[in-house]
Amino acid sequence: MRPIDLNADLGETVDGVPTADDEAMFAVISSASIACGGHAGDAASMRSAVAAAARAGVAVGAHPAYEDRANFGRIAHRVDPLVLRRAVTRQLDGLIAAGADLRYVKPHGALYHAVIVDPGQADAVVAAVADVADRLGRTLPILGLVGRIATAAAAAGVPFVREAFLDRGYAPDGGLIPRNASGALLRDPEVVAERALRLASDGEVMAVDGSWIETDAASLCLHGDTPDAVAMARAVRHALDAAGIEVRAPW
Repeated sequence: MRPIDLNADLGETVDGVPTADDEAMFAVISSASIACGGHAGDAASMRSAVAAAARAGVAVGAHPAYEDRANFGRIAHRVDPLVLRRAVTRQLDGLIAAGADLRYVKPHGALYHAVIVDPGQADAVVAAVADVADRLGRTLPILGLVGRIATAAAAAGVPFVREAFLDRGYAPDGGLIPRNASGALLRDPEVVAERALRLASDGEVMAVDGSWIETDAASLCLHGDTPDAVAMARAVRHALDAAGIEVRAPW
């Protein structure tokens, strides 16, 4: 059976206070998308998260966002593409300056959803990633859901890796249902572990209406700030290990 990546959004400190138990999460995941100053995090938290990832042997990705800390990057914004490109570049450079051996980029929150449907914002994010990748001298994949961002990445020669969410509710069309809707968040470790096994072995996930969505996701995400995130992550890792499914970063 093919290996699968297990990623989490970490390093999300607000006013110096972590929103997740990062150390516990680092112990079970294979990739960490680290907040780099847009929606959360600062130079100190980035350095700490990068160091923790290195100790745990976890691959580091950047988690850029709209520069909107008041709303944790979860409110949509109309941003000029050039302004967005510069903001994303600035955030990636900040994480690299903190010592990150950067391996991939995953937009955060409202930006993550915007680049699925908005070609201008998708192009801006891809351009920023391509610029940084050129300076690093290696490819820098983008992690996300398919849509405009995947199309823009292909046009620019930037690798795109599809992910699936273990702790979020799916709409029948394959998108995520809004966070304020019923069923938006999954919190039962057993249910989440079963979803991980189904995704890793069969490439499908159940939507909130009971229908099945096919996906070739190579990475499975658990949000570090979701309630019971550590218990869910441990249950997922145990289930994957018990099934003989290797958890490994693809970068």
